[in-house]
Amino acid sequence: MTSSRPTPNPGVMDIAAYVPGRETAPGVAKVYKLSSNETPLGSSPKAAEAIEALLGRLELYPDGQSTALREAIAEVHGLNPANILCSNGSDELLGLLAQTYLGPGDEAIYTEHGFLVYKIQILASGATPVCVKEADERADVDAILAAVTGRTKVVFLANPNNPTGTYLPFEEVRRLRAGLPSQVLLVLDAAYAEYVRRNDYESGIELVSSSENVVMTRTFSKIYGLAGLRIGWMYAPAPIIDAVNRVRGPFNVNALAIAAGAAAIRDRALVERAVEHNETWLPRLTAAFEGMGLRVTPSVGNFVLIHFLDDGRHTAEVADAFLVARGFVLRRVTGYGFPNALRMTIGTAEANEGVIAALKDFLSQ
Repeated sequence: MTSSRPTPNPGVMDIAAYVPGRETAPGVAKVYKLSSNETPLGSSPKAAEAIEALLGRLELYPDGQSTALREAIAEVHGLNPANILCSNGSDELLGLLAQTYLGPGDEAIYTEHGFLVYKIQILASGATPVCVKEADERADVDAILAAVTGRTKVVFLANPNNPTGTYLPFEEVRRLRAGLPSQVLLVLDAAYAEYVRRNDYESGIELVSSSENVVMTRTFSKIYGLAGLRIGWMYAPAPIIDAVNRVRGPFNVNALAIAAGAAAIRDRALVERAVEHNETWLPRLTAAFEGMGLRVTPSVGNFVLIHFLDDGRHTAEVADAFLVARGFVLRRVTGYGFPNALRMTIGTAEANEGVIAALKDFLSQ
């Protein structure tokens, strides 16, 4: 039967729209937003200076190649700028990769607790999402490889993963790539790479450099504090850069983002302060919550996943309401397969101490 109105492509209406972390706590004088993994240290003053210098030229289109930003990224990471593509947030890159390499009849793999945008972009491309079980809340290489079929075109892997904060050691990532057919694209989403301080972790730069079917995506939204400007970037082999460049928007990164990103990535003192703050509070928060009898998934990111009790009185849902009433906004993660957990971004000292005190009160009731 002919429809009386335009019909979305197959797969689109199967998408559960992404819901960002809550920002408000109605009726509370001071709100501590700890729901979106934003840095508590703010952005670089150098980024603000770069933006201010452009405010008199907003009538001009930005550089469609994001040259200054790509060159700054290449300088800091020791890369060839020709192998870098910039975007309106790393989410855009995930969509562009799906649009470029997936279509009806194809399959793409993501892991059980992986970033929800993977499934959204797979479905939007008309392909079939294949969700693979994790082991102990961490990606399982053997399970991923076992899920590969002749229809598999892309594997999405967040490393570290959000919302768990777990990661795969580099040798496991290398083993994954070695086990994939050469025509399958491995997408390493390293949004939280700057925070990781583990000797066996590598963001993916080395693997991209030595492979033809691996890309690494990164973001300026986390440690660089530029979430409001939406800046992402991808390091990839030349043929993949060429293909994605053909489908992206011609001016997909705005002029203010290009200038601010180039300034921020060169501000190494900002990164060092952010890492030091995270290294101080990540173990402190973990120990505090575990000391209350709560389970915390071991994290290497700038957030912790807190698992609550199944006693009906101290569940994540009840805890969330209790915390919001006191101005502490954490993230419900039911959509990620954790109906009884909250994800907490590591915030300021005041915010962190406040959550610890509030949860002590909550659990004592």
